[in-house]
Amino acid sequence: MTASPDLEVRTLLSFLDGQRRHVLGILDGLDADALRRPVLPSGWNCLGLVQHLALDVERFWFRAVVAGEQDVIGALGDEGDAWRVGPEVGAAEVLDRYRAESARADAVIRATAADAPLAWWPHHLFGAPHLHTLRDALLHVITETACHAGHLDAARELLDGRRWLVLT
Repeated sequence: MTASPDLEVRTLLSFLDGQRRHVLGILDGLDADALRRPVLPSGWNCLGLVQHLALDVERFWFRAVVAGEQDVIGALGDEGDAWRVGPEVGAAEVLDRYRAESARADAVIRATAADAPLAWWPHHLFGAPHLHTLRDALLHVITETACHAGHLDAARELLDGRRWLVLT
């Protein structure tokens, strides 16, 4: 691990930050009921998707896989299905958790060289490793976050007609 991220890591992190801003920005202005309203037949809602990004993406890939944090690895699955947000969990709590996990992930990313090997691999979930370095994990998370930002774009338009970026 290095103390200062190289240009490649800073560039990749800036792309990830852009996708994170998109995720939060497309949800801006939705009330708690709208955030919980299922918009697709599968039943997922915007809040569940954000919780998935916090727990299954930011926390999992950076704190468990890249950094090998044993407390995170040991707690995997303890919270059940990240896509399901219980009624007792407030919308602000989920959004704040996403911001907090993103900040924790950033600390891991900034402290790790692009070509540093992953500290842990979830063989039980994915079999043989198909990602090998911080670079690989960053590219995977950028892609997944961008994909989910697109899902949120569609959900938002279905909820109230708002669109994130419209080029005319």
